[in-house]
Amino acid sequence: MPWSTSQERRKLGQARRKQMGRQQHDRLHCKARPAPALELLDRAMRGRVAPLVKLKYEMMAQSPFAYFRGAAPVMAADLSVLPSTGIVSQLCGDAHVRNLGAFAAPDGRLVFDINDFDETIRGPFEWDLKRMAASLVLAGRAAGHKEGSARRAVEACIERYSAQMREFARMPLLEVGRFQVHRIGMAKPVHAALLKAERATPLHTLEQLTEPRSSDRFAPRRFKESKPVLTRVSAAQARAVLASLTTYRAVLEPQRQHLLSLYRPIDVAFKVVGTGSVGLRDYCIYLEGNGPGDPLFLQIKEEAASAYAPYLPDAQSPHHNGQRVADGQRAMQLQTDPFLGWTHIGARTFLVRQLNDHKGSIEIEDLAGSGLSAYAEVCGELLARGHARSGDPLAIAGYLGSGGGFAEALAKFGSAYADQTEKDWEELCRARKRKSKL
Repeated sequence: MPWSTSQERRKLGQARRKQMGRQQHDRLHCKARPAPALELLDRAMRGRVAPLVKLKYEMMAQSPFAYFRGAAPVMAADLSVLPSTGIVSQLCGDAHVRNLGAFAAPDGRLVFDINDFDETIRGPFEWDLKRMAASLVLAGRAAGHKEGSARRAVEACIERYSAQMREFARMPLLEVGRFQVHRIGMAKPVHAALLKAERATPLHTLEQLTEPRSSDRFAPRRFKESKPVLTRVSAAQARAVLASLTTYRAVLEPQRQHLLSLYRPIDVAFKVVGTGSVGLRDYCIYLEGNGPGDPLFLQIKEEAASAYAPYLPDAQSPHHNGQRVADGQRAMQLQTDPFLGWTHIGARTFLVRQLNDHKGSIEIEDLAGSGLSAYAEVCGELLARGHARSGDPLAIAGYLGSGGGFAEALAKFGSAYADQTEKDWEELCRARKRKSKL
């Protein structure tokens, strides 16, 4: 191992300022994209369920922020042509305001953290911050904020990130790994997400997603179709999905394997989730433990390669993309779903996790007024914790220093990228209109 002293690690971060100055992060060179935005999106759609690709584009066309949620491949390409710090941590990869949320920890307590890792990979730490900055501006505009207010929210996010990273650099590493974010209690949007999560019990999911098979109230329930969002699968598909649990069970800890063995599968359905994942194969399994009042819902979610993978050839990542996502989630989250794992169905790789176990996310409307800046600080602190857990807080803190130039540059970048996103969204809308006339 390349043993380094703490002073050497901090100096490494400081030295990277010569590679990329902190004020240089306001730069954007979308003309240098390796391909037009629509072409990048079309490439990312290859191999997806064809009828759902149209649905994905319909969802993206609803607003600039909706477009942004589905356009991680475009931003990955845009970031790849910019100079970077070269200071690597685990990236969430899709760090935006709606990819943080509340969920149940293994001990049953509700926690709030980053909760979407489909694009996770090891890469320059600032890439997560730039995607979050753009999302804050877009969400701010959608929530009725003026441009200055949205930029100040970005600055609040990055300043909180920087301050927290400096604190992590002074803490024992074992304490960094278990650091609790207390600022969560101060943000109203987080309260709203926690309230939703409190209501999202397995029994609530049972009522929402299933229906009785017959008038016999003791008869097993089944998934309630709501096409195209929730669709029953054929018997052959159900057998293939259930067979994948054998591989999945083997990657769980022994105590989780035992717990899973006490549940029996009742039904399987195909589910459409999110925006970025639309078109990928996503299955839900309804299982029952100690009777009808003890449901467990597992989500078996297809994982493609990270959108950043083509631009980070040296990033060490498992060949299995389900494992990549699970490993990235465990690296960044303080507490992780105890049923998190991975499997495969044929040649396709899948992540496995609980579905809707006390999960709740914010809505854009929650970010009106003072909610945006308060929430932005939470975003900054949670990203700092994730990067400190999976990277080197001393190197990152050494690069950031104590000035405010980095936050100002990220605010400018966020605003510029939001402008570019709106242009790309308009081009998508025009393209869809042209197709509809053919």
